[in-house]
Amino acid sequence: MLVAAVDQGTSGTTVCLLDDEADVVGRGHRPIGVSFPRPGWVEQDPQELLGSVVAAVADALADAGRRPSDLAAIGITNQRETTVLWERSTGRPLYPAIVWQDRRTAGACERLAAAGHGELVGERTGLVLDPYFSGTKAAWVLDHVPGARREAAAGRVAFGTVDSWLVWRLTGGRAHITDVTNASRTMLFDLARGDWSPELLELLDVPPEPLPRIVPSSKVYAHTDPEVFLGVEVPIAAVVGDQQAALFAQGCFDPGQAKNTYGTGSFVLVNTGPVLPPPQSSLLRTVAFGLDGEPPAYALEGAILSTGSAVQWLRDSLGVISDSAQTAPLAASLESNDGVYFVPALAGLGAPHWDPRARGMIIGLTRATGRAHLARAVLEAIAYRTRDVVEEMAAGAGVTVTELRADGGAASNPWLMQFQADILGIEVDVPENTETTALGSGYLAGLATGLYSGRDELDARRRTAVRYQPSMSADRREELYGQWLRAVERSRGWDRD
Repeated sequence: MLVAAVDQGTSGTTVCLLDDEADVVGRGHRPIGVSFPRPGWVEQDPQELLGSVVAAVADALADAGRRPSDLAAIGITNQRETTVLWERSTGRPLYPAIVWQDRRTAGACERLAAAGHGELVGERTGLVLDPYFSGTKAAWVLDHVPGARREAAAGRVAFGTVDSWLVWRLTGGRAHITDVTNASRTMLFDLARGDWSPELLELLDVPPEPLPRIVPSSKVYAHTDPEVFLGVEVPIAAVVGDQQAALFAQGCFDPGQAKNTYGTGSFVLVNTGPVLPPPQSSLLRTVAFGLDGEPPAYALEGAILSTGSAVQWLRDSLGVISDSAQTAPLAASLESNDGVYFVPALAGLGAPHWDPRARGMIIGLTRATGRAHLARAVLEAIAYRTRDVVEEMAAGAGVTVTELRADGGAASNPWLMQFQADILGIEVDVPENTETTALGSGYLAGLATGLYSGRDELDARRRTAVRYQPSMSADRREELYGQWLRAVERSRGWDRD
């Protein structure tokens, strides 16, 4: 029997079929469109998200030469803070999905901060007042779709992140759930209580009626509706946020183990164990994973909002490259960056700076600057932003990261991984299979259905492909990073509209 491990991400949906040995035997992928209706606004079509999941599972089955009836379970991992509201009776979205990168509620967050609510938000939710999270997005839809607030108060509207939307539709409306990891990204969840926060619902003006039921990350919640999903009933046995899924698949089960996923954004998470960490000034406290019958594990997270999307910008908007793989030889063609720095604040700056008004910047240009400098600057920026977070983990939380487990698309870029090890001064470990977000949802679904025996079995299956050793001198490392911090400071607060 097989587990369909679904990774519904920002740029596409990937499905890995796992057998009873947790090996990948089939893959499917469908790209997803993204629209930018105004500066700072990022939207997607919820129906396209759903269709991509069904199609990618079908593609993976075809790739493996298997049938839908061979599926023992489905696990779903998803882009986390992206927000959807829909009619319960019809499943019709009230508005396009507002993507996690969207900045339209920056003003609302600034007003709440100015009114002194930042401390309450940090204490209750572990998050910061930033438009990145789902709560202010939901309130915006309720305020801007005619009649939405009235319908929501009457119980005729459902709210959720992408996981909730997918489960609702795949089960024919029989299950309205979200797991603890996704709930902890909404700015509406009380970490200590493990439930929705009445105080935050009132503060953000989100009614309780549309909210999903909160469940563990690994459990059989419901079965798919054959009319929606390939003609079969299959248990949906895991739901987990994408970064937490990667943490789980990387075998970071013990306190102090850390990973970074290099995707559209980059996300550094370190497992802190079953005790909720104290409030932080700039790092996020979040649920790492929740297994059925066990207390949740927690994590500290540094969310970096634009990294892989900056490479896409080089390719699609500037035409500097035609394929992301070209960045490595371009960067390597230079002996140094020649003082050219790029700050990837294309959606503001996330951790540890949390400046939604920051904007992207290239500095240090001269007449000698060419496309290789731009490619190198973008790759270097990805590594510098990771160090920003790792530095804050040591200084603000007292957590020293001694090894970084890397995954995601850019983990296959050897130039970037070597520079990452150099600028951090620690080893970077890249596994054989870097599709860890999908693997995490599959592992959790396999645990819920008894296909896998436990975490020890799964951890033993993680295999290292490459370990990158730092080779840069400490003086050079600090010189480069010091210049980077100067560049970041110049990008901050640029958008005052």
